Amino acid sequence: MRLALKQELLTLGLALTLAAPLPGFAAGTTTPEKRFETPVGIALSVKQIGPVTQTTDLQIICVLKHDPAGDQYIEAMQDFNDKQGGLLSSLRERGEFVGELGETFLYTPPPRSITPKRVLLIGIGEAKELSLDRLRLVGRIALREAVRLGVKHVSFAPTLRDQGSSVIDVGEGDAAVVEQMLLAYDTEKRLQQQGLAPKLRLSSWVIEAGPKYFEGVNTHVGDAIKAAGEQIQQRDSKPYVNAAPAAK
Repeated sequence: MRLALKQELLTLGLALTLAAPLPGFAAGTTTPEKRFETPVGIALSVKQIGPVTQTTDLQIICVLKHDPAGDQYIEAMQDFNDKQGGLLSSLRERGEFVGELGETFLYTPPPRSITPKRVLLIGIGEAKELSLDRLRLVGRIALREAVRLGVKHVSFAPTLRDQGSSVIDVGEGDAAVVEQMLLAYDTEKRLQQQGLAPKLRLSSWVIEAGPKYFEGVNTHVGDAIKAAGEQIQQRDSKPYVNAAPAAK
């Protein structure tokens, strides 16, 4: 009896060990997801999922400028467009969302189509003009729009590979977005502390990555968080607004 009990306990211990999540990875999920600490308090993670099935308050994707000769929709982008009944392709082909650099378009997905509550499209311009600076701009726009909308949970997918562009390394592109998103949120928090913006808190930010890019994105995002933290530490801590002169 004692031997049998000991064997049962060993088996149970092994099962619990195998079931435990790896350090740095989210528990309670079979979807690979790496979590990071950030200098601004946002729970940031890289998750192996696409924009169709991600549960979030706001799904953000980048969109290349419309090509009259035909836009490319590959894998996740094709699924994203098809699940919504061709909404994205209709907007682009009718010239109602062209995808100029910095152009935004917010909408609520059709019923029973995709899981995000709302979608924000951010234009990134001509495919031949793609650069890390453009993605840095997208990072700032994404954060400021999320704050303006008052959402708590945001997911971001650049989707550039799924539009036929391979100019920018996926990990480097995500890192550019993350770095500027964190810096922009730091500014937002300072504004709030000084009574210059409403008290709103962004809780989580998920970077969506395909299986073959997942590890590379994790590495680059980790570096971006460190770089953003160093820049935040060097920022001027003085209030944005000078104190009013004392009345005479």
